[in-house]
Amino acid sequence: MAIFHVLRRSVLRVSARPLQSSSRRFISLNSYVVTPAQLETVLAKNPRTKLSTSPRVIPLCASWFMPNDPESRTGQAVYEQGHIPSARFFDLDAVTDTSSPYPHMLPSPEVFADAVGKLGIKKDDEVVVYDSKELGIFSAPRVGWTFKVFGHSNVHVLNNYKLWVEEGRAVESGPEQKVEEVQYPVPHLDASKVIGFADVKEIAKDNGKEGAEGVQVLDARPYGRWSGDDPEPRQGLSSGHIPGSFSVPFSELLDPKNKTILPREELVKIFTSRGLDPSLPFVSSCGSGVTAAVVDAALHLAEFGQADARRLYDGSWTEWAQRVTEADGLIRKGK
Repeated sequence: MAIFHVLRRSVLRVSARPLQSSSRRFISLNSYVVTPAQLETVLAKNPRTKLSTSPRVIPLCASWFMPNDPESRTGQAVYEQGHIPSARFFDLDAVTDTSSPYPHMLPSPEVFADAVGKLGIKKDDEVVVYDSKELGIFSAPRVGWTFKVFGHSNVHVLNNYKLWVEEGRAVESGPEQKVEEVQYPVPHLDASKVIGFADVKEIAKDNGKEGAEGVQVLDARPYGRWSGDDPEPRQGLSSGHIPGSFSVPFSELLDPKNKTILPREELVKIFTSRGLDPSLPFVSSCGSGVTAAVVDAALHLAEFGQADARRLYDGSWTEWAQRVTEADGLIRKGK
C-alpha cells in the first residue's frame, strides 16, 4: 500500500465538542457537513490505539457512479486509486433492498447492521462519509442520510474529498485493509425521514387544491429531465416531473469549481429564488434516491425549514415513472 504525503496548508481551528471517556478526552465534530480541515484535525486529535475504549473517527468512502458512466468508473476502483488513510468503503449498490425492483432502496435494518458491522463500525463511532474527488459531492449525502435513518446520529458528510486532495492532505492507495468485524446492533428505521410512493401520490393529487398541506417536492435531477425535454438515463423511462414539484438540480447547489456544497447564504438565495417556503414541509426526490440527499443536506446546511419536516422519496423518479402515467395526469412535462 502506497502512502503519499505532501505539504499542506495551515489547518483551520475545528469547532468541536469534547466527550469524556474512561480512557481519554475525545474530540468530536459538531456539524453535519464538515470541512477537510475539520476532519484532519479530529483525526489527529483522536489517534487510534488498541487499548482505547473511546469512540473513533472513521472516514467512509461512499463513491458511486451512474451505471452508464462514460468512463466506466466504479466506486471501488476510485477508492483503490486513492483514499483517506484508514478509510473504509461503503458499497451503495450492495447495501440495499435487493428484493425491490427499484435501485438503491433502503436496506432492512438487519442488512444495514450486518454491512456496517463488517466494516468494523461501532454504534458510537463518528463516521465521516465522503465522495470521489472526480464528483466532489454526489453519493456521500445518500449514505450519510441512510446512517441517520437507522439512528446513527454521529455521522457527517465531508465537503469534500476533492478539496482534501487539492489542499495536500494525506492520501493512501490500494485495496481495503482487513478490519475487525463488530456486532452492530440492529437499529430501528426512522420513518419520519422517509416517504413512500402512496404518500407522494396523495401530495401530487392534492397539488393546487384548497386546504392541501402544501408539501414542497424538490427534484434534484437536471432541469431538462424535469421538464421532459431530455431523456432519462434509464432506458424506457419517461422524463417529466411530479405535479407541483420544483426543479432544484443538485449541481446548482455545488460550487462549479471545487464541487463543494455552497455556503449557507448562497443556498438560501437559491431556495428563495425558487419560491420555496421554509415554513412548509419538504420532500426531496431525484432519479433513484441518491442526489435527493444532496438537496436534503443543502437544506440542512442552509437551515432552511424545519429538520423534522424533511423527507426523502426513496423510490424517486425511477419508481414514480413506472407506477404512474402522463395520461392519468401524474407525469407533467414543461414548466
